[in-house]
Amino acid sequence: MRPPETTALRVGYVTKMYPRFSETFVVNEVRGLERRGVEIEIFSLRAPVDTRFHASLAAVRAPVHYVPRTARPSDVWRALGAAHVLFAPALRDGALDELVAADPEDAAQALEVAVAARSAGITHLHAHFGSVATTVARLAARVLGVGYTFTAHAKDIFHEDVDPADLRRKLAGARAVVTVSDHNLAHLRTAFGRAADGVRRVYNGLDLDEHARSCAPRVPGRVAAVGRLVEKKGFADLLDALALLVRDGRDVHLDLVGTGPEDGALRERADRLGVADHVTFHGPLSQDRVRDVVARASVLAAPCVLGADGNRDGLPTVLLEAMAAGTAVVSTPVTGIPEAVRDEETGLLVPPGDAAALAAALGRVLADPGLASRLADGARALVEAEFDVERTSAALLDVLRSAAAPAAGARPDADRADTVTVADAGRAA
Repeated sequence: MRPPETTALRVGYVTKMYPRFSETFVVNEVRGLERRGVEIEIFSLRAPVDTRFHASLAAVRAPVHYVPRTARPSDVWRALGAAHVLFAPALRDGALDELVAADPEDAAQALEVAVAARSAGITHLHAHFGSVATTVARLAARVLGVGYTFTAHAKDIFHEDVDPADLRRKLAGARAVVTVSDHNLAHLRTAFGRAADGVRRVYNGLDLDEHARSCAPRVPGRVAAVGRLVEKKGFADLLDALALLVRDGRDVHLDLVGTGPEDGALRERADRLGVADHVTFHGPLSQDRVRDVVARASVLAAPCVLGADGNRDGLPTVLLEAMAAGTAVVSTPVTGIPEAVRDEETGLLVPPGDAAALAAALGRVLADPGLASRLADGARALVEAEFDVERTSAALLDVLRSAAAPAAGARPDADRADTVTVADAGRAA
C-alpha cells in the first residue's frame, strides 16, 4: 500500500446518491485518495434505495452526511435567514441572488452542505456527474467561499435533457473539471470552447489488488454480459446475436446480470427468438458473484449503443473489470470504449447495433482459445498501465490540490463556525 502523502487537503464529495451499487468508481476513487492522505467527507443528496452494497465500502473511512431535502420555499427562506449569520460576506457578494434563482430544493441542500462543510473544515468541494450534484456543489462552494470541481461522465454530457447553458456555466465556474475519457474531453472542448479549457481526462481506476487476473477455469461457449437493463447497453442486439449463433449450431449460453426497465422486454425478446433456454437472467448479483460469472465466461459482451435520448455509456467499469480478470471482451466503439478496447489488441470492436457483426466476433473468440488468450494478455497489460487506481488517484489528487489552492480574496479558515445545521439555525432564527 502506498504511504499517505503529506497534505492538508480536506475535500467534500457531493454525490446524488451514496453508496450506489452501480457506481463502484466513486468508492475506488475515494479509497485511492484516502490512501494518499486526503481527508474526505461525503455529502449524499439522496438516501440509497438499493440494499446491495459492495464489500469494499467497509474500507472507506469518510463519514457520510445525508443532506435533508425540502422543496418548500418557506423553508428555503428560513435557511437563508439562518445562513446569513454564517455567510454574510458571500451572500452580500452575489451568492444570495444565485440561491434565490435556483430550484428551492437545490438551494436548501446547498445551504445544508455549506454549513456542514464549514463545520468540518472542508477546503474544497468535488461532485460526481455534472447534473444535480454539481448544481448543489457549485452553490455551496459559492456560499462557503471555496472552489469546486466535478467529474463529468456521460449521461450528464450527452443526454437530451442536458441544458447546454447550465453545463457551460458549471464548466466555466469550476476550478477544474475531470472527465473519464479522451472522447469526452474532445467533445467538451469542441462544444464549449474556452469554458472547457480546465477539463482534464482522468480515467476511472480499479484496485488491482482486488481485481487480480482470475485463475478460474473458463466455461466453453459461455458469454457474460453485465449492466443495467436499459437501451444504451445494447442487450437487445446481444440477444439477436445469440439467436444467430444458436441457428448456426453453436453451443452457447448467455449469463445476463442486472436489472432495469427493459427486463420484461428482453425476456419476451428471448422467447420470441427461441433462445430462452440459452439465456440465464440472473437479475442483480453481489460484486463477488458478478466477478465469478465474468471470470468463468469465455467472453464478456458489452454491445453499447447510443440511446434514442442521447444517453450512452462513458467507459463501462465492467469492461475494465473483465479485462483485469483476463476475460476476453467484445464491445462497440461508443464514446471512450476504444480507449480501453483496442480492436484486435485488447478486445474486439464491432459497429453498434450490428447483431450479425456482434455474433461473428463472439463466435471468433468462442472458437479460438488462442485468440481469447492473446486479447486477454493485451487487456490486462493495458489495465495495469492506464487504469490502476494508484495511477488514476495520483492524477486526480494533482487536479484537486491545484484547484483547492486558496484563491485571491478567499476568506480565512479561522472564520469557520462551530458545528450547526441549517435546520437548527432556522429554528433559532
